[in-house]
Amino acid sequence: MPGLDLFFDSGVTRGLPAMVPVSTLYGTPEDSAAEIAYLETRGYPISYVELGEEADGQYATPEHYAALYLQWASAIHRVDPLLLLGGPAFTGFNEDIKAWPDAHGNNSWFGRFLDYLKAHKRLADLSFMSFEHYPYDPCKATWDSLYDEPKLISHSMQVWRDDGLPKDVPMLVTEVNLSSAASQASVDTFGGLWLADYVGAFLSAGGKGSFYFHYLPFPLDQECDETWGTHGMFKSNAAHRIEQPTSQYFASQLLNQEWVQPVDATHTLFPTQSDVIDVAGRTVVTAYAVRRPDQQWSVLLVNKDPMQAHAVQVRFHDAGARRDRAFTGPVALRTFGADNYHWLANGAAGHADPDGPVAASEQPGGEDVPFTLPRASITVLRGSVE
Repeated sequence: MPGLDLFFDSGVTRGLPAMVPVSTLYGTPEDSAAEIAYLETRGYPISYVELGEEADGQYATPEHYAALYLQWASAIHRVDPLLLLGGPAFTGFNEDIKAWPDAHGNNSWFGRFLDYLKAHKRLADLSFMSFEHYPYDPCKATWDSLYDEPKLISHSMQVWRDDGLPKDVPMLVTEVNLSSAASQASVDTFGGLWLADYVGAFLSAGGKGSFYFHYLPFPLDQECDETWGTHGMFKSNAAHRIEQPTSQYFASQLLNQEWVQPVDATHTLFPTQSDVIDVAGRTVVTAYAVRRPDQQWSVLLVNKDPMQAHAVQVRFHDAGARRDRAFTGPVALRTFGADNYHWLANGAAGHADPDGPVAASEQPGGEDVPFTLPRASITVLRGSVE
């Protein structure tokens, strides 16, 4: 595993403050405080400190973890009282984490953790709540699973609020992918569409930040019986040399360079509705709209139909003026999907052909102008609104 200096000096953080994890269940407060003191002495910028990982998966009771959490918080804040601390980095479940019922019959793990902090008047030490998101059972994701993601992530987040998480405590996803086991779905078009839909749905549900965990390149592996795949943005050889990008690389390009503006400035996300519904009542095209710092409007559209393109019209409802508005002037279109990426399964030698790139085009805006979304694709529309 890379050391702390290699991580910060490698360029992966781009000089920005990074979240730093510390060991809670398998360490001591003094060790974690020393880690933070070392990083700050070296001048490495820290955004958040995550206390422990997967306490629920380690079968720690909420009260025991909460007691440790407060010990660690005290030790770390003696080093730097301004650091933002959080946890517990839940494993990737879509429902409330359950524990053995306490004397009052309460079996909510997170609810009891929050109750412990409140009882000790230390809830302020929880500056953020973190959890992992692996929505699909390993090796069991099918194309139909893609339709479930917006509801799965928004439901998970509502569960934590229902457990008692205060509204002003932000939620961070600190480890995420479509499943805990890599398969062909991870590297196929499915993986890219899922990632785009997850990010849009997570932010729309009020998420504060999402950390892409599988950044390092790995070779294809057979974690599932029938297919080969890898987590992450790149396929590599046995020496971990990148051979080609995967679908999640292109999805990340669209999200970070086209949908949002790649600057450290405020973006405003707006609620959306889609009326592209299939016969089963599922939303075929999901949409996520943002006003960027450069004042452009940008709409992320995910067409989950694996067979057909869909022509859509985009309207911006101005509640104050009680009218709909539309893109005006030229509209930039950036698209990635099944028409420019195709995974060829061949065991450890599997690869994509074609392998991108993102398709770029432009067309005029205007009222009732249709925009064609290719089959199984992610499209960003960006331009001005009158």
